[in-house]
Amino acid sequence: MAPGRSIAKPPSDAILERLSRLHPKIIDLSLGRVERLLSRLGHPEAALPPVVHVAGTNGKGSTIAYLRAMLEAAGRRVQAYTSPHLVRFHERIRLAGGLIPEAELAVLLEDCEAANGAEPITYFEITTVAAFLAFARHPADVLLLEVGLGGRLDATNVVARPALSVITPVSIDHTQFLGETLEAIAFEKAGILKPGVPAVIGPQAPAARAVIEAQAARVGAPLYLHGRDWDFAPGEAGGDWTLRLGQERLTLPAPALPGGHQIANAATALACAERLGGFGLDAAARRRGLAEAAWPGRLQRLTEGALPEALPAGWELWLDGGHNVAAAENLAETAAGWRDRPLHIVYGMMRNKAVAAYLRLLAPGAASLSAIPIPGEAGALGAAEAAEAARAAGFAAEAFESVSDALAALAQREADGPARLLICGSLYLAGRVLAENGTPPA
Repeated sequence: MAPGRSIAKPPSDAILERLSRLHPKIIDLSLGRVERLLSRLGHPEAALPPVVHVAGTNGKGSTIAYLRAMLEAAGRRVQAYTSPHLVRFHERIRLAGGLIPEAELAVLLEDCEAANGAEPITYFEITTVAAFLAFARHPADVLLLEVGLGGRLDATNVVARPALSVITPVSIDHTQFLGETLEAIAFEKAGILKPGVPAVIGPQAPAARAVIEAQAARVGAPLYLHGRDWDFAPGEAGGDWTLRLGQERLTLPAPALPGGHQIANAATALACAERLGGFGLDAAARRRGLAEAAWPGRLQRLTEGALPEALPAGWELWLDGGHNVAAAENLAETAAGWRDRPLHIVYGMMRNKAVAAYLRLLAPGAASLSAIPIPGEAGALGAAEAAEAARAAGFAAEAFESVSDALAALAQREADGPARLLICGSLYLAGRVLAENGTPPA
């Protein structure tokens, strides 16, 4: 690219920027605004293919990734709605065959903008309506629909009768919107349960499980409950693991996504496959899906692109977007098995996250800790702030103004031996890293 020449942005970027100004808040949990706009557009949510509706704190995206891979291996046309995106908004809306094309996205967003007018509606709400329009207009066999935040008042919860509800592990996160206690957060997640709609419930803390079971009893949602109806046991050192589905017991190879916590996500996806009748999810499709699932930014090893290519030979570069305490626990468990070389952590986080608790779980096993900002995110800690937050938590940290600066400094410092580098702390940071690396999700 010639000096001083900028890359033209797609039309959808300008439309999305306008839509972000329709409501004074980024998040304002409610169903009224979404229902109003859907009504004006002829209720596309009533014309969706069978929906698998997925809530939870951690593991939603990975569970969807496994389930999508299984369904596609069975020859099914699969749509998926996930958030947030990492590099491009288009990642949120996956039609059968690939991400939504730019031209179609721009038209859908403009249709929603025109129907809504100047009335208040949040960015997530109006873009969810645009996604529903896209899904309703494209034939598919199934839609995998991820909750944006919470569940009860999330914009996705306008689907009256999904084919299946799913709740992955619930933990403390987004307390300013969902409540300060695990019970309060579980109540919001359990708000997706519907009368007569079967629900797969992943591993839960006892307090969360009690709330989910109580809500299921209130609305009449039959549960397929981890620990009662299905269970799993990890293998040793990433080897084969076992799964119990009712009376059936299976021995399975390690799933495609790395990290011990992915066994739970793979098991949840298989429990969903067990409950989904009529989709041809035989043993071959399930095994192929486990082996082929991909989910960028979640304990992803970067082997190609500008960042790993700038490192010395033999070095490893990993990226993880987990941002809460439960994610740090999973990541720390994986890092505990990385004993063959020094581990250097490069982290950036949003101000509203439990930074100290996150670092106390992850940083003790690291040879060094580097703090960086998240470009373009007003709510993120600056490099100096992130370094100070680490020091306040009891860890020495050096501040750098970019991920490239941090990696370059580490490469010079550890020139006499290979190391493993982990960039972590935020999905927003993961997206910026993938963009800088030149490897956006496909």
